[in-house]
Amino acid sequence: MDRLAGKVAIITGAAGGQGEAEARLFAAEGACVVLTDVQDKGEGVARDIGGNVVFLKHDVSSEADWARVVAVTLERFGRIDILVNNAAMYDPKPMMETSLASFQQHFAVNAAGAMLGMQAVFAPMQAAGNGSIINIASISGTRKIPGQFAYAATKWALRGMTGCAAAEFGRAGIRVNAVMPGMIRTDMIAKHAAEDNARFEQMVPIGRAGESGEIAEIVAFLASDAASYINGAEIVADGGLTL
Repeated sequence: MDRLAGKVAIITGAAGGQGEAEARLFAAEGACVVLTDVQDKGEGVARDIGGNVVFLKHDVSSEADWARVVAVTLERFGRIDILVNNAAMYDPKPMMETSLASFQQHFAVNAAGAMLGMQAVFAPMQAAGNGSIINIASISGTRKIPGQFAYAATKWALRGMTGCAAAEFGRAGIRVNAVMPGMIRTDMIAKHAAEDNARFEQMVPIGRAGESGEIAEIVAFLASDAASYINGAEIVADGGLTL
């Protein structure tokens, strides 16, 4: 269990769900982890994991917050090898029920937040000559799904951002990839009625929703040296729904 030994990772939105699962797995694989979130409960998660894991309260839509997170990470651990842009806003509504404020907030967190993160870690990764950035997108950015207008728009955007960044950062030794989860058992799906979730699960060829730990394993692989020739990839993990 040392795939990430000696590496330093920043994982956003890691106070729960997929981000927490990633933080726990990364720490178990030997990484030093800076766990960030707007929720204070991230402090308890970091304390529970222990070891070289710290929590920083962090609004990913704030350029100043990103500068602080990078500065603290470098001061504490001396380098940044991995960034996982996991933080996201999810308030599912059809287009005609989506306010401009909600649309803009989705983009501020899900798209601009990822952009600011990639910009913030570029210099230290470039100086080190390598790095791995993993953007957590969604199958909502691969299909025409009604009722998720703002969220889906940001995930389509994040796919494009990942590809462009992979092309631009590759010469600096920095790989940028996207993971597109399907229905994963987190607080996010609790926003839907239980019967809707049950019906959706039955649409999945393997007949169930995914678990956060299953996504974390993919992210850890992409962060590791075993994925050293993977750049600009979009890995779908949805139980075969989008086959």
